[in-house]
Amino acid sequence: MAVTLTIHDDLPRFLAKPLRGKAIPPIRLERRTSIKDFLEALGIPHPEIHRLLVNGREQDFACPVGPDDRIEVFGLPLPTDPTLPTRLRPALPALRFAVDANVGKLAGLLRMTGFDTFFEPTMNDEALAEISRRERRILLTRDHTFLKRKKVVHGRLVRHHKPSEQLREVIELYGLRDRIEPFSRCLRCNDRLRKVTKEEIIDRLLPLTIKYYDDFRICPRCARLYWPGSHRERMLKIIKEL
Repeated sequence: MAVTLTIHDDLPRFLAKPLRGKAIPPIRLERRTSIKDFLEALGIPHPEIHRLLVNGREQDFACPVGPDDRIEVFGLPLPTDPTLPTRLRPALPALRFAVDANVGKLAGLLRMTGFDTFFEPTMNDEALAEISRRERRILLTRDHTFLKRKKVVHGRLVRHHKPSEQLREVIELYGLRDRIEPFSRCLRCNDRLRKVTKEEIIDRLLPLTIKYYDDFRICPRCARLYWPGSHRERMLKIIKEL
């Protein structure tokens, strides 16, 4: 007696290479297990799964796998909205991110486009998983084993290697084009910036900055200043390319 498995969308990428792109042969059930553990043993992290059908009926991750079961597994739709509840996971109150060190440059780009993004490069996986659970954030990583941690509820294995393409991937997956707020957050602290007059911070400015710029913002946490210099043009180019 064996389990028949059908995997949709791009989830076959998580399977062992001999099974990718081919019909999956029936899988012998060696022991009683939940469908979550069964699929993760095959390589598919649970946050990447959007929907499960067992013998034609919608099920959650706790469903036990039985002999002769027919299981269908569906990946995240494009776009997907984590603020809506599903059978597999609760809704998030807002779209916020936690970023692993292996996609650290993505954190800066997400903050640049205005999205609340937690990033601490020295933090270990267990602590970051706890942050994502407690603060109800979407975990972004290039480590598929990290996504299998029980504490990770919402997450994504970032497919691309290039940071700008990673940003595009996240924006498209979660349908964020209309929510982009360029230069509204501190790139260092993640706090929202507030406008400040030149007169308030003139003692911190170089003569040429005083001469050529009038629009300034400050981070309320670290007091870092921002103004539309040459770096802003480079960032705007990335945003426009989206």
